[in-house]
Amino acid sequence: MKALKSIAILAFSLVIISCKTADERAAEALARRIMGPQAEGVAFEQIQSNEDAYEILQKGDKVLIRGNNANSMAVGLNRYLQEFCLTEVSWYHHNPVELPERLPEVKEPVKASAEISKRFFLNYCTFGYTMPWWKWEQWERFIDWMALNGVNMPLAITGQEAVWQKVWRKYGLTDEQIRSFFTGPAHLPWQRMNNIDRWQGPLPQDWIDGQAELQKRILKRERELNMTPVLPAFNGHVPPELAGLSPKPIDTTRVNSWCRFANEYRCTFLNPTDPIFASIQKDFLEEQSRMYGTDHIYGIDLFNEVYPPSWEPDYLASVSSGVYKSLTAVDPDAVWLQMGWIFINKPKQWTPERARAYLQAVPQGRMILLDYEADYAEIWRRTEHFYGQPFIWCYLGNFGGMTAIEGDYHLNDRLIAGTKAEGGPEFVGIGATLEGFGVNQPVYEAMLSQAWDTGISLEEYIDNIADRRLGRRDSTYRAWWHYMADNVCTTHTSNGASSVITAHPSFEGYWNGTTEYKRGYDPANLEEALRMLETVDGSSDCFRFDLANVRREVIDNRALVARDKFTSAYYAGDRKGMVAAKEEFLALCDSLVAVTSTRREFSLDQWINDARSWGRTDEEKDYFERNARTIITVWGDSDFLTDYANRDFDGLVETFYKVRWERFFDAVLDAFDAGEPFVNMRYRKRRTPEMLNCARSLQFDDDIWDFELHWAKIK
Repeated sequence: MKALKSIAILAFSLVIISCKTADERAAEALARRIMGPQAEGVAFEQIQSNEDAYEILQKGDKVLIRGNNANSMAVGLNRYLQEFCLTEVSWYHHNPVELPERLPEVKEPVKASAEISKRFFLNYCTFGYTMPWWKWEQWERFIDWMALNGVNMPLAITGQEAVWQKVWRKYGLTDEQIRSFFTGPAHLPWQRMNNIDRWQGPLPQDWIDGQAELQKRILKRERELNMTPVLPAFNGHVPPELAGLSPKPIDTTRVNSWCRFANEYRCTFLNPTDPIFASIQKDFLEEQSRMYGTDHIYGIDLFNEVYPPSWEPDYLASVSSGVYKSLTAVDPDAVWLQMGWIFINKPKQWTPERARAYLQAVPQGRMILLDYEADYAEIWRRTEHFYGQPFIWCYLGNFGGMTAIEGDYHLNDRLIAGTKAEGGPEFVGIGATLEGFGVNQPVYEAMLSQAWDTGISLEEYIDNIADRRLGRRDSTYRAWWHYMADNVCTTHTSNGASSVITAHPSFEGYWNGTTEYKRGYDPANLEEALRMLETVDGSSDCFRFDLANVRREVIDNRALVARDKFTSAYYAGDRKGMVAAKEEFLALCDSLVAVTSTRREFSLDQWINDARSWGRTDEEKDYFERNARTIITVWGDSDFLTDYANRDFDGLVETFYKVRWERFFDAVLDAFDAGEPFVNMRYRKRRTPEMLNCARSLQFDDDIWDFELHWAKIK
């Protein structure tokens, strides 16, 4: 009888499960991953709706979340977690989800629908600055985070080298030629964008294969959660060997050198009007569809930070028309997603006449523009709504994965409201194009929340940021978050938002444009914020991060004062003052290490260990480590991008940044004692006669470059 009873229970359970929709099962699975056993207290129900919508209500002893699809149900779940459970879900898998012992009841139903249908996330660069070493466990949490925050159009460019390998084999290239064409893993975003070839290649086959398998899992999960992944398509970037293998001459051009990389790393661009372009597009899309499927929207960027072969409007129109025709010849439903970064990066070259020709050569509605850094420059306003093409308003928020407190909540709120009111029918979405994750997760959540008509004001939303990060309501912590939003988070993102500690040593100003100090707030305001925060009684993981993060940046700001003391003492001829300032600065470096060592988010060891985990042999592990070290320090083969991806990492501060500064201070003191001048160096290729006559400065600069190359294991 017991056996029959068990079989009956099992059969009944299977009937219940089979009655659930795929979306309900996907939402339940997400809840289990995020909430563990407490997910049993939440139920999901799919409803019919012409728009994305959710409802949260109490049904007996369970919280019921109703939505038109799994993505909407995930947003509803997130709102329940944030507003009722006072729980924050991190985009990092290693951060805990801290839930109350008992799930709170929902006294009154809560409803919301989406005002904005498309919610985009990611940047090509994120795959280099944050995600190159991720395994499935990191991706799984991040995909869940995207769903919880309503993202339904993620960029999905993992694993494309496996596709290209199959395609280029068809055209006669050997595996050695193909793998040598690719860059190292962390630099692949720029290889994919037609910026650099070969740098730190050849790419190991194990990595190519591993990324292909990872992409299949990524896409499966994203599609389960009602996302439309944006896969790549052919953008004209070809191996230079292709010309020698083609039976007919092909129309290729070598693009200009990007960011001063040597000539050997320059890319080759195939004109879309050449007949072979459409053939390659067909081969790539068919192969990619076999491996990964398709959602009919393709990311294509032809001239990212490089010049087209011609600026003639007719030529630009022929290029975009040729790309579009090559897409739709394979996939009649294809939609082209284009970065609007080209119009920010080269504003003088992309005149209205040229931009109009390029954009209007594609049928209206079949190209979507990402207004890439709309918090800085709303290109849709400058281009008559991208001359009729749909666009997505994007907040960039981080350059290079730098660890600076940035993001203007109030500005984003005003700009998105203005775009809702004035963007017209071309305005179809909002999104984020962060180059790296940085340290500002809540600002992205706040931005994405504005896609929904929640009825919650920004001030109320900031209250909830405090509540869910602390795990309880606390007036002081709420006041601290408002103080930060009003007095510290008051500027758009800058690619120089680093600290002086992470900058190349110099007397004043900054040695490189990648580390020009731009805080956008008065450092005294952050000092006051720290005093406020240290009065809060908190123990949650998010609170501990906030405390470490603010302490970290306060130390960074104090280091600038110490550096300036050293400079003033030097010009005043005060050797004792120079020594005191040097000791103060180096002590602050040690204090920074003490703070960053408390958080995994600031760990060099984690970054390197994740990179090495992709290798099967010691040689492969060393290869991945070299690539991981390179991108966060010297970046490439010249000084042009040095420190672009700087970050306050425990392990990086004491072994790299502090060492450079200590050598600088000692070199200046040695020159001072010898009665010799010491001058600021700025860009090795722009040395003035004064610099060339200062032997100690020249020697120091050469020694530092040598040290940096050795640290990155390039030399």
